[in-house]
Amino acid sequence: MRWTVKTGLVIMCLAVLAAFGGATYQAIGTLVDEHRSPEPGVLVDIGGYRLKIFCVGAGSPTVVLESGLGDISVEWQPVQSVIAHFARICAYDRAGYGGSDAGPMPRTSATIAKELHTVLQRAGEKPPFVLVGHSFGGYNVRVFNGKYSNEVAGLVLVDSVQEDEYKLLPPAWKQFSADLLNHYERQARTAPLLINLGIARLMLQSRGGLHPNDYLILQAKYLRARASELKNIQTSAEQARAAGLIGDKPLIVLTAGRSLDSTPIPGLSPKDLMDSQRIWAQDLQPRLAHLSTRGKQVNVLDSGHDIPGERPDVVVEAVRGLCNAAAPHRETRYNR
Repeated sequence: MRWTVKTGLVIMCLAVLAAFGGATYQAIGTLVDEHRSPEPGVLVDIGGYRLKIFCVGAGSPTVVLESGLGDISVEWQPVQSVIAHFARICAYDRAGYGGSDAGPMPRTSATIAKELHTVLQRAGEKPPFVLVGHSFGGYNVRVFNGKYSNEVAGLVLVDSVQEDEYKLLPPAWKQFSADLLNHYERQARTAPLLINLGIARLMLQSRGGLHPNDYLILQAKYLRARASELKNIQTSAEQARAAGLIGDKPLIVLTAGRSLDSTPIPGLSPKDLMDSQRIWAQDLQPRLAHLSTRGKQVNVLDSGHDIPGERPDVVVEAVRGLCNAAAPHRETRYNR
């Protein structure tokens, strides 16, 4: 019995030491990453929790960037750094993302739009705004326009989701989305252990090393926010639908043109992918363009879904066109 007790105590001590070592490894690694690749911007209290926002440049209207699901604000850098030469532009992290604090659940477009409006106000950013929404961010900027229409000068929807997609896309997409949600929710449940004890960091390093900004997603709050956004995406879709049309405001819809079959998706056949690309580009995206009497769809033939990363120049020129439209004294110029 004495040996059993001693062995158990040794195992417990080793486990405590391993946990302490893992937590120390995670804390030091995060501090090193923050020093090496600091996230720009300031934290702004919006009522008990803070959002990180980074604004540069000058002029009016002010451009506001809204990321896709799972994307952090620093991923807009290739777009933001260029637009800052001719306009005021703000990128921010949604609640739970990057440097922002965790926010209230559930995470829906209505909540996100309200938070974005508050952080812009409290950061001292003045309307009118040109809103740029990528992917899931398209729902958020449309809801923002519905709530605060008199503050919005125009919109750019970058390969944005559209609320009829699950009705029109092949049925396999529903199963793929369900599987993805299960994956995200499992990650969110195990996040505190894997991240806080340094296990997730060690796993990433063993697979080829960490990217400079990975510390911004190695956070339990990020994984929980991402899972909640996907879980409630149909609610957000209906909130975007309820936001209605946008009248005669200038609207540019950027549509990825590279075929989906170049990137296999689990559970979707080649025919599913081919049909999905056709429905996305020829039905769903035109529906977005028809939200405005001045809507225009631009097919970005050499880009996949990540247009901000693959063709930031196209996003820049779309924004330039809208800024010129909102400021008639400027020379109007829009180059594809």
